[in-house]
Amino acid sequence: MKTPSGHLSYCSNIHTGEIWSEHFAQLKAHVPAVKAQVSPDEKMGLGLRFANQASIDLQDSVQLKALQSWLKKQNLYVFTLNGFPYGGFHNTIVKDQVHAPDWTTTDRRDYTIRLAHILAQLLEENEGGISTSPLSYRYWFKSEKEREDAMLKSTQHLLEVVEVLDQIAQNTGKVIHIDIEPEPDGLLSNHTDFVHWYEEVLLPLGDASLIRKHVQLCFDICHYGVSFDDPEASIAELKSKNIPVGKIQISSALRIDLRNQEEAKIDELKKYREPVYLHQVKALRKNGTYEEFKDLDEAFEAYQPETYDEWRVHFHVPLFLENYGLLGSTQKEIRETLSIQKENPFTNHLEIETYTWGVLPAAFQVPIADSISREIKTIQDLLGS
Repeated sequence: MKTPSGHLSYCSNIHTGEIWSEHFAQLKAHVPAVKAQVSPDEKMGLGLRFANQASIDLQDSVQLKALQSWLKKQNLYVFTLNGFPYGGFHNTIVKDQVHAPDWTTTDRRDYTIRLAHILAQLLEENEGGISTSPLSYRYWFKSEKEREDAMLKSTQHLLEVVEVLDQIAQNTGKVIHIDIEPEPDGLLSNHTDFVHWYEEVLLPLGDASLIRKHVQLCFDICHYGVSFDDPEASIAELKSKNIPVGKIQISSALRIDLRNQEEAKIDELKKYREPVYLHQVKALRKNGTYEEFKDLDEAFEAYQPETYDEWRVHFHVPLFLENYGLLGSTQKEIRETLSIQKENPFTNHLEIETYTWGVLPAAFQVPIADSISREIKTIQDLLGS
């Protein structure tokens, strides 16, 4: 929906379905109930996630027109897509395969181009965005040289997408940006990685004005929180360096304060072990240094009492709770980021992304439409809209 602070939506990656017919059925089953609760009388924004097969299915003009007709009938509009997960994202083991195929491949390039053409036909306004992966997964490469080569090849594929986006803009007037989403253990794993890549690798390889128009940052608050990246300082740096933000992804991570009740909190955190998604951990040690773990199990194996002050865990927990029993969250970072956006907007697009409902401990699971609605209302309240 339109707010004074930008367009607000939730991301449909919470719903299952990798082929379009299955995902469309899920949208029809859940979205009207959400809209009735949060935006009964006005248009509601919807952030769509098309898996690769769905993007192929929607090359059929009949299916695309059916989607357009349904959006109009339901009084919905689309301004952003999630193009990060390419394949299966529910009811399967995802883990590091969420990055596959990565930006070193033409498969990722071609998938993103399909998404851009679909989005151009769905947009009501002249700006749209597609969030995507942080180029690749860091641990797939054995050496720094291999990582550098992968980064360069990925960047070249991304610039080929920029050429297509420039043509779309010239032909339709629709400006679409690819929003790169830094993620712990990605090739671009945090704010510093992204800024360095943008300035030192991406911009020197092409037309700077076109790149800034079509390649931007997806500011995922959960990922920034896990990385201990301060929202205010990060946003100030982006503004000072003229690096545009295409989308704020509003999401929350787990924060575990180990300065007290340490053993009980580690035991509580073990309830969040699950086999589907990566749950990277960044730990603040008592000596002020940081330690990173690829997943929760690795962190538990390395754990030694009285070693850490705090753990941050990549686990997209609900936005409306600050605490989960003994465990905390990075809700503070959400409040700080949205406060800056309210006072001095730095993007036009805001998307709620909580996708882990199905793997949360049972105590925090409620009907999906009610969960989504509560998420949206929480953010509406924070934005004062």
